[in-house]
Amino acid sequence: MFEGFVPDYTNIVAAARNKAAKRLPLYEHQIDDVIMEKIIGREFSALQEGSAAEAAEYVACVCESYLKCGYDTVTFERWLSVAFPGSGALGGHKPPVITNRADFEKYPWDEVPDNFFKLYGKLFDGLREKLPSGMKAIGGVGCGVFECVEDLVGYQELCLLSYDDPELYADLFKKVGDVSAATWARFIREYGDLYCVLRFGDDLGYKSNTLLPHDDIRTHIIPQYRRVIDMVHASGKPFLLHSCGSIFAVMKDLISAGIDAKHSNEDQIAPFTEWAERYGDRIGNFGGADVDVLCHGSEKEIAEYVTDILKKCEGRGGIAFGSGNSIARYVPVENYLAMLCTVREYRGEKA
Repeated sequence: MFEGFVPDYTNIVAAARNKAAKRLPLYEHQIDDVIMEKIIGREFSALQEGSAAEAAEYVACVCESYLKCGYDTVTFERWLSVAFPGSGALGGHKPPVITNRADFEKYPWDEVPDNFFKLYGKLFDGLREKLPSGMKAIGGVGCGVFECVEDLVGYQELCLLSYDDPELYADLFKKVGDVSAATWARFIREYGDLYCVLRFGDDLGYKSNTLLPHDDIRTHIIPQYRRVIDMVHASGKPFLLHSCGSIFAVMKDLISAGIDAKHSNEDQIAPFTEWAERYGDRIGNFGGADVDVLCHGSEKEIAEYVTDILKKCEGRGGIAFGSGNSIARYVPVENYLAMLCTVREYRGEKA
């Protein structure tokens, strides 16, 4: 492993603000606990469900993994969608909890922010206790308004609702936006000092287009993003958007809404170098290695692939490098480490 690494979170802040960092920062949207357990040689995932002390120890292990791998920040967020009573139509394939106006009117919207902090407060408190010197967190209240609405209504049902009851369709985004803004306001107040970059993920696209019509995203979703982005900026932090898919049609609108940086890329849609070329003059670009390459390439192929991306991105604005999506448990750990080692050698570190 590499020796003498000292984290400095200002590197990723520079990248998020589209400036050249003193050291190219590593970034991951998410690393599965199983991968982190292999990195530090200890099973710890179950601790997050335990007492406050166990939750703090869980966070300590997460931080240890990121530190060992050469990250300046630790990715740490929890999903808002889980705090919505009856949710799971998207992530858990459950029946929709809202199907009509009556369901909408009786839904316990006001409970959601408190639910979020009851579910995850001890983990964020653990982050306050265990965050290593020189590191800060990147993340916050996971899930944007689109994914939260999908988790209440279901994607197919949402598309039908846009025709069957356009007023309810619009009201869903507004109400979830209210809930998201209330949760974010409290989160920034209570935990914002632990974070150097705040973000959420909201997958707006698939391989060839957006999941909703472009105008619907502009009308119903991006204004709700702006409410959170404005709060993040008021706290003095940059905002990072994670969104999978081909979202080129609404990128101008997202940039106008104030995003400082964007993450997620897949070579079948556009390689990371294209994102950096298109938008490197306006926003920071986070990502890099297609997860499919990380899963199926050899360690030598991964090293060559990553080096090629890094060289092509030189001078393209603020860059933070990692996978184009996340390090899922099915990614071979040796391939993940090959990516990390290539970046760390590229930035001049010695094993």
